[in-house]
Amino acid sequence: MKLDDDIHNYYEHLVLERIERLGLNEGRDADYIADLCCLALNQVPPRYIRYEVDMAFYLPQNERHEMELNVSEAVSKALKFLDEKKR
Repeated sequence: MKLDDDIHNYYEHLVLERIERLGLNEGRDADYIADLCCLALNQVPPRYIRYEVDMAFYLPQNERHEMELNVSEAVSKALKFLDEKKR
């Protein structure tokens, strides 16, 4: 078993989803998006899973909402940090 193929942090999916929803992936280069992901992911606790379907069926709605709020705040803070650093 290779750990990197079978297990991943569910927050990675949520952070990328948030970045796409905000349209940030279209106006920024790959290095900026990579930095943004790292900064945001370092602010949220890891949540390791094997299959996305596990989260869809077994994650309570209120917990999913809390995770999305955490990601939204983490991405906002990461954006602010990167934009201030750029100036």
